[in-house]
Amino acid sequence: MRSLTRTLHREDLRDAVALAAAIAVVGASFGALAGTAGVPFVLMVALSVVVFAGASQFLVVAVVAAGGNVFAAVAAGLLMNARHVPFGLAIGDTVGGSWPARLLGAHLLVDESVAFSRARGSGPRARAAYWTCGILLFTFWNLGAIAGRLAGSAIPDPAAFGVDAAFPAALLAMLLPSMGRADARRVGLAAAVVALAATPFLPAGVPVILGLLGLLVARTAPAGREAS
Repeated sequence: MRSLTRTLHREDLRDAVALAAAIAVVGASFGALAGTAGVPFVLMVALSVVVFAGASQFLVVAVVAAGGNVFAAVAAGLLMNARHVPFGLAIGDTVGGSWPARLLGAHLLVDESVAFSRARGSGPRARAAYWTCGILLFTFWNLGAIAGRLAGSAIPDPAAFGVDAAFPAALLAMLLPSMGRADARRVGLAAAVVALAATPFLPAGVPVILGLLGLLVARTAPAGREAS
């Protein structure tokens, strides 16, 4: 941990704290919605600590609130989190360390921590950014969920504040630098087309997973045309 603090850039810490503060508001909304849906406090905390995947947690609460059983809720959550598999492949070298460290790093893997790290290239800075962002997001999300549960209906849906739009905007901002590469532009465009085409016909979350098909167009251009 000491080596991480030595390689952590001040601006990276500032940006990670800002992102974590926003996710705390969404976590508070999750806590309030879980209470409204009748999810027991202990189960809500367990979801936040053990699952730690906002979209899947909201989905589980929605299934429970609609009268679905636990198996349907778990299946929906697993389907939503299938997108994390390629994230793990992309970030494995950055997490590094022993197997216990890799297991903990895998638990902290969410969309934001991966994009935050990848935007900083590779090496010590990317590793420090990943761990710092992951730990802050985990802490702020869980504290926000507990605060939201205690506050109850006083915490509205994050869409009321526009905070839900902050995460796609932040992810886009972090990934834009990589769009200078021709293969990255091809993958991004293909993934967007697939996801948008599938959105009217498939449940939420599935089009994003299908967007992974965009990877099939990576490195398909002739070597002489790769740079732009």
